[in-house]
Amino acid sequence: MALSMTQHGDPYENAVAERVNGILKDEFGLGTTLPDFAQADALVVQAVQAYNELRPQGSCDSFPIV
Repeated sequence: MALSMTQHGDPYENAVAERVNGILKDEFGLGTTLPDFAQADALVVQAVQAYNELRPQGSCDSFPIV
């Protein structure tokens, strides 16, 4: 078994990628096994487009921080 860490051994360097992976899996249904690569590719493209264009981004001042 190998640990999943970055080049310098700091697991926090990978936090942004893990957050995006979690959002794709949990919010866009990409955490399940898909029948083929073509369907997976299409769903990822659709999810990234929705994430970038429809989901409010706090860091971009898209919605008020309460």
